[in-house]
Amino acid sequence: MVENGLFRTRLLNRLRGIRFSRQILLLQSGVVLLVLAIGVALVGWLLQSTLTRQYGERALAIAHTVAADPEVIADVTAKRPGGKLEDLVLATTHETGATFVVITDDHSIRLAHPTPDLIGEKVGTSAAEPLAGRDVVGVVQDGSLGLSVRSKTPVQALDGRFVGEVSVGFAVTEPAGDFKRLLWITSGFAVGALLLGVAGSALLNRRLRRVTHGLEPHQLSELLYEREAVLHGIGEGVLAVDAESRISVSNDEAERLLGTPLPLGVRLSEVDLSPRLHKAVEEGQPVDNLLAVAGNRVLVINSRAVRRDGLNIGTVLTFRDRTDLDTLTKELDSIRALSDGLRAQRHEYSNRLHTLSGLLQLGHNGEAVEYLQSLTETSSTTPADVGDTVSDPYLQALLVAKTEQAMEKGMVLTVSDDSYVPAAVTDPIVVNTVLGNLVDNALHAARMGPRRPASVEVTLLAEGTTLHLSVVDSGTGVVANLRENLFDESVSTKLAPGHGLGLALARQAARAHGGEVWLANAGNDESGALFVAALPDMLSENQEGQP
Repeated sequence: MVENGLFRTRLLNRLRGIRFSRQILLLQSGVVLLVLAIGVALVGWLLQSTLTRQYGERALAIAHTVAADPEVIADVTAKRPGGKLEDLVLATTHETGATFVVITDDHSIRLAHPTPDLIGEKVGTSAAEPLAGRDVVGVVQDGSLGLSVRSKTPVQALDGRFVGEVSVGFAVTEPAGDFKRLLWITSGFAVGALLLGVAGSALLNRRLRRVTHGLEPHQLSELLYEREAVLHGIGEGVLAVDAESRISVSNDEAERLLGTPLPLGVRLSEVDLSPRLHKAVEEGQPVDNLLAVAGNRVLVINSRAVRRDGLNIGTVLTFRDRTDLDTLTKELDSIRALSDGLRAQRHEYSNRLHTLSGLLQLGHNGEAVEYLQSLTETSSTTPADVGDTVSDPYLQALLVAKTEQAMEKGMVLTVSDDSYVPAAVTDPIVVNTVLGNLVDNALHAARMGPRRPASVEVTLLAEGTTLHLSVVDSGTGVVANLRENLFDESVSTKLAPGHGLGLALARQAARAHGGEVWLANAGNDESGALFVAALPDMLSENQEGQP
């Protein structure tokens, strides 16, 4: 048992050392050889049985002919040995090519035999079946003339009695010779089939190596595991489609970023995705850092067409989430704008103080008093004035930044007198995303419009925990052909590429939290477009000072 276990272990180790393609070749060759061996054995058995049966039927036909001869019936009934019976036996044996023709009486005593010396002796085989009136066909028996295939038939007298038998046989060497000849022919076909099977196995083995690039099954398994680990382990979304735009590969991150299931085999056109993403796949051209909106996220899309032998076999797209980065960038821009505004004001007030100090040092007290009065009267309204109506610091910072941004471009941004938000904002990112994008679009529309001074007015109102806001500009309004799809991605009045995300992102952010952004007034001769937003649950319930 131990030796068998060691042998089995060594055999397995040797098989593991053989390349898989060679194992397949050996296995297929072994299967072909086994099938052919079984086939040849079955054919040989069938040939032998068939030949034996054929020689037996041939011998039986000869025996029937002899037993039906009237002289044979008469001599056997009279039990006359030799003479005409012997001549008939010898003639029949010579004419038919049989090994022997033997005639016996009802006591199995030979009446005619190819060997005259054996006439009058009893045969060595049983005659029970023929004497009972039944034929014996194709039995292989050993007699005085050696091993032979023989058939026996009864000799029936005129009165109906079975008075003897006729036995005809062929030496087994005769069917054996035919069998060997047919077996050689069959073996030749078997060898040809074996060579053909081995050649087919070799071609299949070569095809297998070409398809698998010479990789072993365990290497293919490792590649599959590594592919799955990399595909689902990276922080980017990956989506691959074939030449017919059917999804062939996707990872969990892609479904999370796109906010929709990506079943394999489904056409990409049947999935609700960004129009920019569909366009990137349809064009089939490389795309770098394309921005698209998916839900409340801004995604950066890169795509590459995959070609092999000059044929397009699909497209691979990768996604990255830019929402957090855009939010931080907007907040940084707001802080930078506020810092620039404060720095400008500091320089302005520093210059005024220097001027006042110089007047006092030169003894121009009257001019100094007049200068102070002029400064007090002409003091411009700053965004800090909204502190009484808007108490949230995030909203104040955003309004300060946007006001300074408007002033730098020669425009005016004001907060309406009826604005009132006494509570703190619960989600500054969403509010800043909605309000910031609406204000940016309004500033652009006002600057491009004909009215001067270009202006934007913001209204902020609290209703319980819902924040209502509206933004109106002094531009020319929204043209009729853009009003229906104004909030769709890539729709923009700006000529430069890369725009068309602001309003789409604002609406997506509002809807993601149960709110809405809409165009309340497309504009008229007196004012530009009016955008309104409602953001529920964006204010804290503790609203001190609310009337």
